[in-house]
Amino acid sequence: MLGLDISASSVKLVELRKTGSSYRVTRFAVEGMPENAVSDKLIVDIEAAGDAVRRVWKRSGSHLKRAAIAIGGAAVITKTLTIPSALSARECEEQVGLAASNLIPFPMEEVAWDFELLGPLKDEPETQEALLVATRRENVEHRQAVLEFAGLKAEIVDCESFAIENAFTLVSGADESPRALLDIGATTTTCSVFANGRLVYTREQPFGGSQLTAEIMSSYGLSYEEAGRAKRNGGLPDDYEEKVLAPFLDNMAEEAGRALQFYRAAASDGGMVEHVTLCGGCAALPGAVEAVAGRLDLPVELIDPLGVLNPTARSRAGGIERDAPSILVACGLALRSFQ
Repeated sequence: MLGLDISASSVKLVELRKTGSSYRVTRFAVEGMPENAVSDKLIVDIEAAGDAVRRVWKRSGSHLKRAAIAIGGAAVITKTLTIPSALSARECEEQVGLAASNLIPFPMEEVAWDFELLGPLKDEPETQEALLVATRRENVEHRQAVLEFAGLKAEIVDCESFAIENAFTLVSGADESPRALLDIGATTTTCSVFANGRLVYTREQPFGGSQLTAEIMSSYGLSYEEAGRAKRNGGLPDDYEEKVLAPFLDNMAEEAGRALQFYRAAASDGGMVEHVTLCGGCAALPGAVEAVAGRLDLPVELIDPLGVLNPTARSRAGGIERDAPSILVACGLALRSFQ
């Protein structure tokens, strides 16, 4: 399957091939998303978003038409439940469904939900954990419609946080020490904390590259599309770095510090983090790593998924090296092909 990351600013496509225990990126492409086609991770204009997906698929040269896509942010509800271990598969589904009807603030006929059994509790083997995931049914249907408009099929609808966990664990390994991943996207910054190779905390806050795009538009009289291209490809006036970029990086560093403060306040063990990794479209901006490291006083690095997901010459020609920090969700979705 293709991994398709549909966001407010772009669509990213990743196709993987597995040989033994190794993976290669065989196809990659990115295409800009029309302004206001996606807002707050919700599909607003199905045809505009579908046209962007169709263009990215054609640009990639892939022949695959089945895809894994994701829903993220406040559109997804996740809850961990405890149920008896002795239940049959049907009884588990009934019990989780009953719990879901009490936990989800929407009529169940408007909800798409699923669950996964996580295994028995360590100290209570007669009790097991179940992970419930739910969203409004229209969120699933709108994404399916976008792919259908592009001539593709949504085979799997995943959660962005799970896709990130899949990819980050593969890229970084199952390090026991707590590590934070700051995903600085177009409209949101997501702080995910991993310990023992598992996601233990995630939180979003409203800050992202769209604010830089808006400032470029205001400062230099550019359209949304022109500002996005200039931010990505360069060619802005000489005063850009001092006048526009530097204040944005200062704000980014402040938001990174705020994200870790939220984690420390929520964690029962004090919320210590030993290492921070940056990903997302803003992570590769010149000076981003240095700005965040200076604010956090922690080791900070830019993610390098290509060290593990060795790209082919074709995917390199598609510009994957430039976009590598922002492909984690698409890679995590593409990994569903082998699970």
